Amino acid sequence: MNLSWSHQSLTRRRTLAAAAGLAAGALVPPGPALAVVAQYTNPVIWQDFADIDIIRVGDTYYASASTMHYSPGAPVLRSYDLVNWEIAGHSVPVLDFGAKYDLNGTRGYVRGIWASSLAYRPSNRTFYWLGQIDFARTYLYTATAVEGPWNRLTTINAPYYDAGLLVDTDDTLYVAYGNTTISVAQLSPDGRNQIRTQEVFRTPSSVGTLEGARFYKINGQYYIFLTRPANGQYILKSSSGPFGPYVMRQVLLDLRGPIPGGGVPHQGGLVQTQSGAWYYMAFVDAYPGGRMPALAPVTWTADGWPVVQLVNDAWGTMYPSPAVPTPPRQVTPMTGVDTFDGTTLKPRWEWNHNPDNTKWSVGNGLTLRTATVTHDLYWARNTLTHRIQGPTSTATVQLDHSAMRDGDRAGLALLRDSSAWIGLKRDGGATRVVMVTGLTMDSNWNTTGTGTEIASAPVSGGRVWLRANADIRPGAPRPGTFSYSTDGITFTRLGPAFPMGNDWRFFMGYRFALFSHATQALGGAVRVTRFEVSTP
Repeated sequence: MNLSWSHQSLTRRRTLAAAAGLAAGALVPPGPALAVVAQYTNPVIWQDFADIDIIRVGDTYYASASTMHYSPGAPVLRSYDLVNWEIAGHSVPVLDFGAKYDLNGTRGYVRGIWASSLAYRPSNRTFYWLGQIDFARTYLYTATAVEGPWNRLTTINAPYYDAGLLVDTDDTLYVAYGNTTISVAQLSPDGRNQIRTQEVFRTPSSVGTLEGARFYKINGQYYIFLTRPANGQYILKSSSGPFGPYVMRQVLLDLRGPIPGGGVPHQGGLVQTQSGAWYYMAFVDAYPGGRMPALAPVTWTADGWPVVQLVNDAWGTMYPSPAVPTPPRQVTPMTGVDTFDGTTLKPRWEWNHNPDNTKWSVGNGLTLRTATVTHDLYWARNTLTHRIQGPTSTATVQLDHSAMRDGDRAGLALLRDSSAWIGLKRDGGATRVVMVTGLTMDSNWNTTGTGTEIASAPVSGGRVWLRANADIRPGAPRPGTFSYSTDGITFTRLGPAFPMGNDWRFFMGYRFALFSHATQALGGAVRVTRFEVSTP
């Protein structure tokens, strides 16, 4: 990804264009009992998971994605068929990279976890996550299971920008990285240090920017898979080892994507199935919802170059489903009901910046005690977010507000750099349900608007249901609407539709967000007893 407008020109999303091309070599004899579903539909995940790195370990597929300022970071997705996915855990348990990620005097919006890499090392049966933070240094985390625990193995004092980690067949660790100038680093056998780095390719000016490296060794050849943001994909190939020399070939350019109104599929990774088939999982720019994963089969030319298989000269909306062994179980849905039972949050949840862990708890619902005194939601700690399911979905929250105090604000937001919310204001001993809009940030992610109340109604008792509906189909600004209920059955619309912004520069898409903060003094709390994301 190219988030570096403070360091480089704004090249990353010059176009959310329409319309180009990768794919799979000779099949090996099939394994046990292959179950083939007729077809799958793109996007395979209509939620915001960008900058994908994808691997297979045995019969299980894993993918990692960017999360910027959300904590925990770098979610690991799991699938048994490349089509149905669940969130298994997070590679970066806490963003302990400085005070800004704690909302402590400064903020980390649009920083944090960018394009990073996920790999598996068979020699020690260990997963590796590698990524650079703030153009300063690179962090490497390891785990023996993707659910965790993940622990920091090392910090390398070199920022491997948009890195791809390769575990070579001789167990050597290499990293491909860079923007336009592409380099390869070799790590020490334990992965803790860099022992060599070398520039291996300089992008021709006729191509422009290349970044988002993924590093592969296939049939004895070394490949660095690179994206031209946001409308192309290229590949470098070396027959002489990981340090090159490399030759370049275009994989796709201005390819029509599978989401109407969305962009060109790009910046993902290649993976081979158990039967030898290859697939490319990319993402599609589809704001206001974010960047959605799409899957296409890949074949290979006789001289070793990948080709995306197209449908009517476009990335297909539908393809035959991959032939894989029968999954051992169904994956956990990314939507549905959460009553916050157990002792930990489910992995589909991520906080806006690191939380204050003394101010929340789960079990018998989610309790959010006020953690910040502020009139600005963008400064409020312990705002808990959930990705929106596309193309449209609805979040409904059952909220116990009996422990709110004067000056407290709590509710359900559609959260991005332009936001709105429905929730509760408690002032002078009285509680009202309100709709607030006009929460905004500028292009440097400083707050320019803390919100204006535009509709309200009195509520009594200690319980209320809040609802937000989000249309995240890309294209024209789409509406978000809010409603509330005092019995959980009959909902009353509150306020006008909120136009969700579709500018790409915040990178992350809109999220549903639960919040509780104070404007006068700490001490109040709310309890979320039920949260549900449903689709039409």
